[in-house]
Amino acid sequence: MKPAHLLFISLLISLSSLAQSADGLITIKSPHDAKETMHRLEKLVKKKGLNVFARIDHAAGAAKIGKTLRPTEVLIFGNPQGGTPLMECAQSVGIDLPLKALVWEDALGQVWLGYNDPVYLTQRHGVAQCPAVGGLSKTLSALAGETVAR
Repeated sequence: MKPAHLLFISLLISLSSLAQSADGLITIKSPHDAKETMHRLEKLVKKKGLNVFARIDHAAGAAKIGKTLRPTEVLIFGNPQGGTPLMECAQSVGIDLPLKALVWEDALGQVWLGYNDPVYLTQRHGVAQCPAVGGLSKTLSALAGETVAR
């Protein structure tokens, strides 16, 4: 099979794993366990020169109060170069920044990577035509895709 055909098939497979579960949330299946998925994401975010502000382990928090929660972690990251142009369109977008990504394991053991769709955020803040959204969408999609790649 030609490399171009393999690339096309890989793209179709990866797109088939996309799902919209909640308004504005883009979710992608991960073939890795939750810890590995989050580790890969954090490493990639840092490699791309973005700031990691926090990594929050909700399952560890639940354990502190005697509760059990399947693996669930949030990574908060970004940089002024990406967020400022979005806030120039509407400063209220600042409530949704820095960017966040969630990695979790569902009841069937499937691991997911999810993030807020920048297009949804611009619609939420009444600036759907904001020119900054395209680059941000492309960046997040690339980060997610590379994170869940085999």
